[in-house]
Amino acid sequence: MALNKEVFRVRALSAVVFVIVMLAGLLWNHWSFLLLFTIIHFGCWWEYINLVEKINGTVVNRYLRFGLMLAGYGIMLSFCNGAFSVGGYGLKENLCLPFTVAGFTLLITGIFQKQPFSLKAFGVAALGWLYISLCWGMIVGLRQEGMDFKGLIGLLEDKGRVLPIILIASIWINDTMAYIVGSFIGKTPFSKISPKKTWEGTIGGAILCVVVMSLAAHYLFDFGWNISIAVPFIAAIFGTAGDLLESKIKRMANVKDSGSIMPGHGGFMDRFDSLLLATPVVWLYIKLFV
Repeated sequence: MALNKEVFRVRALSAVVFVIVMLAGLLWNHWSFLLLFTIIHFGCWWEYINLVEKINGTVVNRYLRFGLMLAGYGIMLSFCNGAFSVGGYGLKENLCLPFTVAGFTLLITGIFQKQPFSLKAFGVAALGWLYISLCWGMIVGLRQEGMDFKGLIGLLEDKGRVLPIILIASIWINDTMAYIVGSFIGKTPFSKISPKKTWEGTIGGAILCVVVMSLAAHYLFDFGWNISIAVPFIAAIFGTAGDLLESKIKRMANVKDSGSIMPGHGGFMDRFDSLLLATPVVWLYIKLFV
């Protein structure tokens, strides 16, 4: 019993710390947002490559590992606009290319190491540029929507934090409501990949997510219905798909969690798997239709 209480305290403490760090990164300013998702970017990459190694029964040497991660960060920085600059020194203009070049230099070095090189494992790992780096670059792009700035004077108005918060809150509500509804009335299995999910819970969670977040986005944050309905709807559909995709990857790797950054709650990919698919779809919707 004492051990169970200690485990519960550790899990509760880690959850509280996670929430505080997330809120600080999301709400403080655009620099804290970039720092938060920089940490998440590299954390997801580390776990993803570990999963690729387990799936393919091989080792991705350190040159390839860090080369993939640095080149991926160059992709992420390419989404930064003029708001991410200090004294005219822009991150996109001054750091994107160096990170990319450094990454590919390490990749070339890694290919010629004596350690056995698996082309298949490398190819799967390189998909992380689309799965991870492109996604977090796009969420930085969403953070910049609604930011009005003027050169060296600085930000004049910053409404950019609202859109990512609506997306993240939609995913959280969808997951929470799906669990609650599924616990009460769930009977029909949704997928063999995730046996605990049910059709009743999935549909109920999606409906509640769209209703609650659409009203919040429209009446609290003054978004038009084209955004207020679309973002929660996309979050519910593609957030669930992202969760299933990560569950499939973990099953292929024969692991329960992608990592252990949060005791009892898993790793970076376990926490952000839904965002990894939902974010690109929301970004595309905003760019094409709004």
